[in-house]
Amino acid sequence: MPLNPRPRTRAPRKSAIALLLCLALAAPAAVFAQAAAPQDQAAAVAGAADRWSADRANAWYREQPWLVGANFIPSNAINQLEMFQAETFDAATIDRELGWAHEKYGMNTMRVYLHDLLWKQDPKGLVKRIDAFLAIAQKHGIRPVLVLFDSCWDPDPVLGAQRRPIPGVHNSGWLQSPGRHALVDPASDAHFRSYVEGVVGAFAKDKRVLAWDIWNEPDNPGGGNYEGKQLPQEQARIAQILPKAFGWARSKSPIQPLTSGVWIGKDWSPGAPTLNAIQTAQLAHSDIITFHNYEQPEFFEARIAQLRPYGRPLICTEWMARGSGSAVDSILPIARRENIGMINWGLVDGAIQTRMPWDSWKRPYTMEEPVLWFHDLMKGDGTPYREREAQLFRDLAKQPTASAAAAR
Repeated sequence: MPLNPRPRTRAPRKSAIALLLCLALAAPAAVFAQAAAPQDQAAAVAGAADRWSADRANAWYREQPWLVGANFIPSNAINQLEMFQAETFDAATIDRELGWAHEKYGMNTMRVYLHDLLWKQDPKGLVKRIDAFLAIAQKHGIRPVLVLFDSCWDPDPVLGAQRRPIPGVHNSGWLQSPGRHALVDPASDAHFRSYVEGVVGAFAKDKRVLAWDIWNEPDNPGGGNYEGKQLPQEQARIAQILPKAFGWARSKSPIQPLTSGVWIGKDWSPGAPTLNAIQTAQLAHSDIITFHNYEQPEFFEARIAQLRPYGRPLICTEWMARGSGSAVDSILPIARRENIGMINWGLVDGAIQTRMPWDSWKRPYTMEEPVLWFHDLMKGDGTPYREREAQLFRDLAKQPTASAAAAR
């Protein structure tokens, strides 16, 4: 946490650890993560030889348009369970909002979160609703990235009716998957494996799916008011399960690439001594390299420079925090120039309330709106927050990719 808190117009990062990263990439590495011990490194890369070659990954990327989209949840859903449970799956809202994304912003992908409890509750129903979602997305020229696990926000997910948003608070109902108690119980591994193999296996040959994101921010300590509520074994368990989860997904021979995005730490360069076991596994097993960045343009460019040496396609799967300097006008043109796929958070203002900044967990915006929307591109009626942003998305999306230009 910075010694001098920022004003409300410049919201802090989404966790205390990430706050420090905003100050400088040159901050001491010990702040961010402990470097992996040699035995942890070996465990992290076990099985990584099965991943796509760099040539295959780059050939796949050359076949894609410039990938641009948002982290998507319909505006009336507060979390992954509310989006995909049978009682609250809302095809009409999904159809309307994905239509806006394509028509108003030229988007061709979305990043969409699933949840392991959905598989435990109703595996056949979950597959049916994912299929329905993919059909709607295909109608609008959108191929989603599907996220299997997530270590952000509420660590105690419960099936059934979900609570309503806390007024004025950013993402107040989002859920971790798996929950913390299931995560640390080795008896849960059979369920985790069934979930990964079942979902990936159902869509492994489905061209409507762009990619699989195995685990979102696996070394995140929770975020919001959940900081400090991790169980002692959680990070060690994730370091153990993450390589296995890649293997479970890969056992279904998907035609889509697998990935898990790095998001925190001083240096992501190959062989960097500060990489922990989780980051090592993410980078060793990913067919395509994904990352998160919510900072100013110079930090965004520094991250690209760190990741280029892996020789694989790069996609930024979370970005845009206007109050922290990650804005459409300043970041998106850089990404287009560098041919970096871009998936911002999020699309339509709604129940997750991510127009509110991260600091709303400490100081809810109940008496005033933030001076700047933090995330999100559209109001609830589909009106762009800024028409200039929508125009820039459309203009950049229309530009030919390097491979398309060379073919002319």
